[in-house]
Amino acid sequence: MINDLKVSLLIPTLNAGDDWLVALKSINEQSFPIYKKIIIDSGSTDTTVELARSFDFKVSTIQKKDFNHGATRQLLVNLSDNIDICILLTQDAILASPDSIYNIIKAFDDPQVSVAYGRQLPHKNAKSLETHARLFNYPDKSEIVSINDVEQKGFKAFFCSNSFSAYRRKTLLETGGFPSDSIMGEDAIVAAKMLTAGYKKAYVAEAAVYHSHSYTLLEEYRRYFDTRVFHEQNIWLINDFGKPTGEGLKFIKSELKYVLKNDKLRLFKSVGSVFAKWLGYNSGRFFKSIPLALKKKLSMHSFYWK
Repeated sequence: MINDLKVSLLIPTLNAGDDWLVALKSINEQSFPIYKKIIIDSGSTDTTVELARSFDFKVSTIQKKDFNHGATRQLLVNLSDNIDICILLTQDAILASPDSIYNIIKAFDDPQVSVAYGRQLPHKNAKSLETHARLFNYPDKSEIVSINDVEQKGFKAFFCSNSFSAYRRKTLLETGGFPSDSIMGEDAIVAAKMLTAGYKKAYVAEAAVYHSHSYTLLEEYRRYFDTRVFHEQNIWLINDFGKPTGEGLKFIKSELKYVLKNDKLRLFKSVGSVFAKWLGYNSGRFFKSIPLALKKKLSMHSFYWK
């Protein structure tokens, strides 16, 4: 029974900004009881930590230089002793309903489901490109994925997002936890390992958060540079699940169609965004031969490069 499950809510933070109070209030309104609420803060200079404590979060701190997407989240999991389900949020994700956490926890009624992630909705002031990205990647229909679906879904089979996700803690630890050596994609790596081990992944459309970003062309370049680094670092994902190129082409076609229908003035930004992504992704292929100082400039996750 899901009501018997002990749940922790885990958030890495750094200068969470204006949306942080809204996010905390959305957490406070949840219908499902949260047994532990923990943040790991990596050097905030604003009111992030004080606000978290005022909403009954336990606070742990690390130095900014020590932040790592996978390793920091694993520290949060390690702090969640005596917990059944670990829920991961990013600091800018706002729970869309008082039942968002309840709905994502319901997925674990299936004992084979060991990872679930929720739907991401665009913020109300989101522009057309970020709106399309959320509609494309987070549809309104839930699904359960197993290793038997890899032939049909390919690279998309292990897609997951720690902006709003939940993990069966026991299985997460048994399958190795979050990696500390990957620039990004720690959520996808864990999902792929769980699928390979015979467990299931759930996408829960009824469990939603508001979460979207408006990227500049330079940010798009850097984001896709890092995406290629992630793929090169974890080549086993491509070997076991297939190349991601098909999904990329589907996304581009869908975005152009959406912009032409809904916001023609954004067409040039869309074309520029496609080129920036292509250039960044192809540049990332050569990351091993790029000097460290230059890698830090080309990468969105400059903190990763030591």
